[in-house]
Formats: sequence, C-alpha cells, structure tokens
Amino acid sequence: MAERPSLAETVGAGRRAARVSAAAAAGFYPAAYLLDQPVTAVYALFTPIAFGVLSPVPGPGRRRAATVLRAWPAAAVLTVAGTALAVDTWSAVAGMLVVGFVLTFGAVCGPRLAGTVPGLELFYILACFPPFAPDTLPQRLTGVALGGAALVVCEVAVFPDPPDPPYRARIADTLGLADRAARSLVRGGPPGPGTAGRLRAAGRGLRFSQQPAGSRPTGAGRTDRALAQAGSATRRLVDQLAALTEMRPVRGDLASQELLRGVEAACAETADALRRARPGTGPERIEEMIAQFRASRDGPPGARVPRSHRVLLWQSTVLTVAVSAVTVRTAVDLAYGGRRPVYGLPREQFWYARTSTVRLFLVRLDGNLTRRSVVFQNAMRSACGLALARLVAGSLDLSHGFWVLLTVLTLGRTTAVATWSAVRAAVVGTLAGALVAGLLLIGAGGATGVYACLLVPMMLVAFAVGPLEGPAWAQGLFTLVVSTAFAQIAPVTWRLAEMRVVDVLTGSAVGLLCGVLAWPFGARAETRRSMAALLRAAAPVVRATTVAATGGVPVGGGGPVDGDGSAGGRGPADRAVRLTLHRLRMAEGSYAQYRTEPSSRAHPHRHPDRRGRGRGSPDEDGPGRAREPDHLATLNFASRVMVGAYWLPRTDRSPDLPPAALRWAGEAAEEAEAAVLRAADFPPGGIPFRPKPPPAPTPDTPPHVLSLLADVEVWLGALASDLRTGTGHPDTPGAVTVGAGKDTS
Repeated sequence: MAERPSLAETVGAGRRAARVSAAAAAGFYPAAYLLDQPVTAVYALFTPIAFGVLSPVPGPGRRRAATVLRAWPAAAVLTVAGTALAVDTWSAVAGMLVVGFVLTFGAVCGPRLAGTVPGLELFYILACFPPFAPDTLPQRLTGVALGGAALVVCEVAVFPDPPDPPYRARIADTLGLADRAARSLVRGGPPGPGTAGRLRAAGRGLRFSQQPAGSRPTGAGRTDRALAQAGSATRRLVDQLAALTEMRPVRGDLASQELLRGVEAACAETADALRRARPGTGPERIEEMIAQFRASRDGPPGARVPRSHRVLLWQSTVLTVAVSAVTVRTAVDLAYGGRRPVYGLPREQFWYARTSTVRLFLVRLDGNLTRRSVVFQNAMRSACGLALARLVAGSLDLSHGFWVLLTVLTLGRTTAVATWSAVRAAVVGTLAGALVAGLLLIGAGGATGVYACLLVPMMLVAFAVGPLEGPAWAQGLFTLVVSTAFAQIAPVTWRLAEMRVVDVLTGSAVGLLCGVLAWPFGARAETRRSMAALLRAAAPVVRATTVAATGGVPVGGGGPVDGDGSAGGRGPADRAVRLTLHRLRMAEGSYAQYRTEPSSRAHPHRHPDRRGRGRGSPDEDGPGRAREPDHLATLNFASRVMVGAYWLPRTDRSPDLPPAALRWAGEAAEEAEAAVLRAADFPPGGIPFRPKPPPAPTPDTPPHVLSLLADVEVWLGALASDLRTGTGHPDTPGAVTVGAGKDTS
C-alpha cells in the first residue's frame, strides 16, 4: 500500500497549488478576455504550470522566484527555437533530440538547473508543433513573460513556504554537538549517557537523503563542493568522536588532551563561521596543534616512553578526529572565502580551491560523459523518448500533439517496471478524466462563462491532489484542467477529451518502448557495476598508502593538481588515486539514483529468503546470516581510502623501521589489497577481512614507530569494518571498529 502523505506534505502541496493557480489565472484571463490573444493565453497558462508543477523548483519563495527569473531567458530561447523548427517534422524532431539531451545532461551541474529541466523542455514542446506560425512569436513570448512574472510575484506573496534550514546550519548544529563531546573528553569525565548514539544520529542527519531538495549542496561550483566536503568530514568527525567516547579514557595523556582542546575550539569556531556564512580564521591553529601532538606524543627525542597498545590506539583515534576537524575547517573557509590557497594541506584533497568556476562545471560534465554514467543514460533515454514522441505525433498529425510529449515527459521513469506502473495508473486516470470532461463539454456546450468559473477551482484541486496521489489522479485532473482551458480559447466538442485519451495512450506507448529498450533496469545493475569498479580502483591505493606511510614513496604527492581532483603525478600511485576519485564520483551518482527508485526506497538492503519473503536490512539480520551488500558502506570505504591516501603519508615516516614492522606493513598491505579485490566480486557471505595487529614491540622499538604503526592499524581497521559491512558479511557487529566507527555518509 502506498504511503499516505504527511500533514506537512499536504499543506505544502496546497500552498503550491494556490500559488500556481493564482499565477496561471493572472496571466490567462487578461490575455484571453481583455487582449483577445489566445496564443498569449496558452503560454501564460502553461508557464506557471511548467515552473510550478512540472518542475517544482526547490527552496524558499524568494529563491524560487530568483530561479524562475534566471530561467526566463532560457524559456524564451527555447520558445524561439521551437517556433522556428516547427517548419517541418524532422527539424522539430532533431531540435527535440538536442534540447532533451542538453537540458537533462546539463542538470548534473546543480539542483536549481535540475529542478527547471522538465519545465524548460515544455517551452520547446509547446512551440515546435504546427502550425508553423513565426508571426505568433511575439504573442508567445508575451505569454511566457506574463506567466513568468505572475509566478514570480506569487512565489513571494501568496502563501510562501517557510524556508528550510540551510545545510550549513545543520553542519553547524552537528559541530556544536561535537564541541560538547570533545569538551567532556578533555575534562576526563565519563561521557553522558547516549553521547555516542547522539553523535552518530547527528552524522546520519547530514546525509543528503535527509535534506530538503533545495538545501542539498550538489552543484558543481566551489561553494557547493566545499559544503559537501565539509558535511562529509563532519560525519567522519562525529563518528570518530562517538568511537572515542566508547573507549576507556586514558588518564594523564596531556598530548591527547591538548589536541582535543584544539578540536573543541575548531568545532566551535567553524560552527560560528557557518552560522554567519563567513570564512573563519583558517585551520592553521589546529594544524599547528597536530604537528605538536605528533612530536609530543612520543616523548622527548631519544626517550623510551612506555605506552600500552590501548594508549596508542587512543592517541591515533584522537589524531583522526583532529584531521577531520582540519578538513571541515578548510572546506568551510573555501566555501565562503572564495579561491584561497591551501597552505600545508594535501592539495589533492582540496583540488577545487584554485580552480575557476567554468572549469569546475566542465569537470563535472566531462566526468559524466560516459556510457556508464546514469546521468548520461537518463539524458539519452529522455532525449530519444521525446524525439520519438515528436516524430510519431508529427507523422500521425495528431491534434494537440504536444500532449503526447507531455505524457512522455511526466511518466518517464528510470526503470521499465516503474514506467509501466506509472503508465498503467495514468491511462486509468486519463480515461476517467476524459469521461468527466466529455460530459462537461456536452453539458456546458459553448457557455464560456461556465468554463471560466470552473478553471481556477479545477487547477487548485488538480495541482494539490495530483502530486500527492500519483499519476492516476494527476492525469485525470489535468485532463479536466486542459479541457476547461481550451474550451475558453476556441470552440470545442466532447471530441477534445477523446483527443486527450489518444494522445496520452500514444505517449504512454512511446514511453514504455523507451523504458524497455534504453537501460530498462535503472541504476540497480549500474550501481553494482560501479561499486565493483570503485573497489578495484581503490585496492592499489590501500597498498600504496600503507607502503608510503611506513617509509615508501608518498601517494599522490608532488605533482600538479588535475581538474578532476587528483594529483597530476606520473607514478602508478598517482594514477590509482586519480582513477579512484573518478570511480567514486560515478558510484555516488549511480547510488543516488538507485536510492530514488521505488524498490530501493522500500527495501534498501532486503533480499528474499527461501520462502520469497523479504528480510530486513543488514542491521536487522541475526548473527550468521548472509546479508545483501551495503553500497553505502562501500562508498564510505572509498572515502576513507582517499582520506588515508591524503593524510597518512604526512606522518613522520621512519626509514629505520624494525624488520618485523616492515614485514607486517608489507603483509598487511598485500592482505588488504587482496581482500578489496575479492570484495569487488561481492561473493556470497561477504569478506571476513580483519587485519592482524602489528607485532609486539620490543624494548628497543622507538616510540615514533609505535605511533606510526598504530595510525596504520586504526586506518586499516576502519577500512576492514566498512568492507565487511559493504559486502554483507554476516558477522559484522553493530559496534564499530575502535578509532574509526561506521561512517554514515
């Protein structure tokens, strides 16, 4: 059974319906009755529908109004292009193919553009159908201007929605919680009950899936990239703090206490900078404290400070918390400080800092210009479907043929099953709506006043109920809206409802055909494939990082930074880092679409048992049961790999590691690489990878060697935990690996 809309969703839909209906009426009635320009009236009616219903622009009222204003020139250009290319069917089809692909593919650059794409496509669709009448272009543009201006005013003045909390405010609140947790650790007292759970819950609250569409920093620009990185680093920070609060405190560790004070101050200052939306003082202070911690935790040079393994793990975990705090601090400064240099930090981690905005957008587009990109797949599917619909409508000379393309535009889904479900419901709704519309047209006849009185109430109901109740209600009610609107523009009969049914059936058939032929299984198979490719790319990075941290060649160090975010070095480690970054972006895109598809939303990690019933998510399975792969944990694993590649080689490497330590590092690196490669095949039962601890120290082992080995151990332990979860290993506990935690990005 479908989930019923919440009260907040119902109220929001009612407000949106009121704004769109008021804007449509404000443009339609004067054009139709005062100016006596039916063409202007049609475009004035459909402009608010395009930007208010077909493309519900995210964000508060003022931001939506600004987005509509920015989109108006593009809407005018598409209207001009459609009017010119309506000269014959093939030119209109070619234009539809180009427009459909460019708009859908370009939506990857940011949420505002993505929100306006279907509406912008509607302007070309309306204009590209016969009759070829370039002399009506002024009227069409006037209608677009009237409808757009009315919608801008209504977005601000008519039942404006309360603004959603910005993402930066959510990061600031989470950092405030981290500040309090770090303060309690500094004082040495036991953490409050449920502190670890609150920290992890706050981290989960920063996931994009938990944010309103209008507040997600998913754009290609510097600010969005930096805020997204700040959110990811904040999730790691609170996750690592949660693990730290679950460890037994170490008394008398002055170096760790001093560094935790720095983390506390960095969290408080960064939260304040986020609330003011201004750059802070920079991460230099916490960086200096990290350098001092690395020097002081081992004691004076030449000294032999006895430290237990528990103390070493505590100190390494504190260091990971501080590193995450540096990342958050730097990312926030980049978000609000513009193109600033990044001194003393891994340039590859903040590759976008000195890159121009145009270059950042080109990088985003170029990275998705591949057949394996779900963005590319969606753009091709949408463009081909709309072009085919335009060809069919033009070849069959269907009256009101733009309804065919509108059907494809509104019912297209990313899987064939979802498309069939939407089409089936839409056909039923359209038939019911056409029956009612036919009766209305027969009963009212040419009484234009009746249609004029019914249009606004019908729009209110259609635009409020349709988005909440699904395709059947949406198509049925929209059939009534267009019937009452067109009945005021030109004489119509009950055959108008019949044309609507024929057009919707034609569009449904085209949409189903494209859904079956073009990537019919959506992102499910692509997600699994991209996760496997990500693991294979990350495997050599794990080994190279371990070797570099224990005295080998640095990973990704020294070369100029390429536009895709990696070091431009020439060594194999540099190429592996660059490839892993690319694979990570592709996997994130596939997973994002996968989580929007109905089967994934209902049961994100379920799988059928022998009786065909669905079992719960990995966290619900009992011990010893095989579990489905958790793709989110795989993404977390890759993010940890990249963080380790950036930061671990920055520790003080010792060229005089004892033979036993060198042997352990080499064996651990090979074992980790082999486990990651096995995980790429997602074997049944998962990967039971648990790195063995480093060798027991001897009285002659230097303190800095012990610290270095503990840092590597904590990192490998975190990777192993994510790898077991990501491959669905049945023995993955709910508890987290010491010093690392289970990331929930």
